[in-house]
Amino acid sequence: MSSIDVLCIGNAIVDIIARCDDAFLNDNAIIKGAMNLIDAERAETLYDRMGPAVEASGGSAGNTAAGIASFGGKAAFFGKVAKDQLGAIYAHDIRAQGVHFETAPLASPPPTARSMIFVTPDGERSMNTYLGACVELGPDDVDEAVVASAKVTYFEGYLWDPPRAKEAIRECARIAHANGREMSMTLSDPFCVDRYRAEFLDLMRSGTVDIVFANASEAKSLYETESLEEALERIARDCRLAVVTMSEKGSIVVTGDERVIVEPLAIEELVDTTGAGDLYAAGFLYGYTQGRDLATCGRLGSLAAGLVIQQIGPRPLQSLRDEAKAHGLG
Repeated sequence: MSSIDVLCIGNAIVDIIARCDDAFLNDNAIIKGAMNLIDAERAETLYDRMGPAVEASGGSAGNTAAGIASFGGKAAFFGKVAKDQLGAIYAHDIRAQGVHFETAPLASPPPTARSMIFVTPDGERSMNTYLGACVELGPDDVDEAVVASAKVTYFEGYLWDPPRAKEAIRECARIAHANGREMSMTLSDPFCVDRYRAEFLDLMRSGTVDIVFANASEAKSLYETESLEEALERIARDCRLAVVTMSEKGSIVVTGDERVIVEPLAIEELVDTTGAGDLYAAGFLYGYTQGRDLATCGRLGSLAAGLVIQQIGPRPLQSLRDEAKAHGLG
């Protein structure tokens, strides 16, 4: 297989977005503004009750893969869908964005993961997520040739919840390092860090993971401190390269004693923060796999994140390659 820049591994989720009023939320016991995990029966009920909806592929690592492809990089994705309508939509969308995606769909239940997102007139998004087929991702879904050819393999911390996905990640790390490649992860969520703090630290300290992405809250949660400075000092000791994002304050890249401060992209209007971290990772890893210096990698990350928060949805609507050229980063 020809060389891949970044292989992304994560939950393959279809976002189903519909408008509704507050009465609908109350009638269906939906917690406004929250992300609610739901079961299959509840998912079917809400889907049946939705009005006209827009269906679009999402999922954290899938968004990162789409961003890398938009920059012109070669991206691949491992993620589990079912052999159903939403699975076909997901596969079509990610391939249409130029991402290599050949994970075999699940032939039996559970169905493809979906997040029913209800948008009220005030713009608030209330999410109801059923993980479905995502939890069936396992070692059998690891394509050794793809991992061996990927300069970096990047995965979501969310995948540490289902045991079989954890086994798949460890197998990918074994293959990647045996072929002189690198492993990267995003900590995903402070609550995810709380659940797996010891295991995440072991992944870093053992060298299983080479590059770590986190936002400030996740980094502080990892080390159980209120001091970002302390978190930065400790993460620099625990992994070879760490990238910590700080929303409107930009980001910091740390490796050993070196720190690179990256300014955020100036934006005109904040529309939707969904996917900001995913697209930052896309820009950074695209630059990294092209041999760019760390400051430029960070600026590419800031560019992608800054653009995606000025639109609805977590996948780039414009060519990031063209945007990079327009901002002097091509």
